[in-house]
Amino acid sequence: MAKHKEPSVRQLRVGEELRHALAEILGRGTLRDPELSGRMFTVTEVRASPDLKRATVFLTPLGGEADPKTLEALGRAARFLQSEIGRRIRLKFTPRLSFEFDDRFEYASKIDSLLRKPEVARDLSGDGPDDGTT
Repeated sequence: MAKHKEPSVRQLRVGEELRHALAEILGRGTLRDPELSGRMFTVTEVRASPDLKRATVFLTPLGGEADPKTLEALGRAARFLQSEIGRRIRLKFTPRLSFEFDDRFEYASKIDSLLRKPEVARDLSGDGPDDGTT
């Protein structure tokens, strides 16, 4: 079983700088790809690799669905985004970017709605028929 190593302080700091830069760039709406035209995103997290040469950008589309075509379009725009980041952040290497949709909020919402169901709430409170009391 492989152990998951926690990111270093440097990885976290670079990831946060990248997140801020990408949020600014994407917020300006300067991407020319028609698939991205008029689309707004929240950049929720950027995870930098240990060598800082790669970074995974997690984002949530605002007012729309998580369409795989959008990820493809962001992949096509990655070189442009990397060059824009290179102008804003001083790093030895500008990381190669990959994009993923962040589904943590959707997952948390599903869990919350499950916990609000009457039968689940009853089981959690111990008032159900199988609560172990006689």
